[in-house]
Amino acid sequence: MASTVDLELLDTARQLRIAVISLARRLRAERQETGVSPLGISVLIRVRREPRLTPKALARAENVAPQTLTRVLASLEHQGLLSRRPDPSDGRQSLLELTTAGRKLLRRDSARREAWLAGAMQEALAPSERQMLRVVAPLLEILAEYKPADDR
Repeated sequence: MASTVDLELLDTARQLRIAVISLARRLRAERQETGVSPLGISVLIRVRREPRLTPKALARAENVAPQTLTRVLASLEHQGLLSRRPDPSDGRQSLLELTTAGRKLLRRDSARREAWLAGAMQEALAPSERQMLRVVAPLLEILAEYKPADDR
């Protein structure tokens, strides 16, 4: 029985992976040019969601090399979208903050894609299916943020 469950779970994982990749690709196609890379947008979103992040914690959370993140942070700061301030509890660290311009860019960046997705959900899905997505969305976030115990 366990192998049947494992095979079912693997099949579900495959279907979910394909669907998420396809949806992400479609949402990227709806993206307006902002001059900020997809990683830059992801960084801005994470800083908005998790204030008081250090660059090191951000690199770990985004699963990117610190060197890559250094370049992205420099670009975002240069564009006036992100700022750093000293960590009051540890002067060797800096804390990242969104600027007003960064918040505005995130609103503009997401508005078109969210409008497209809401329209697609309205037209392609029944009300009960839309309700299922309301339940599933937080679960997908949990999976996206999951790190095995040995990676923490």
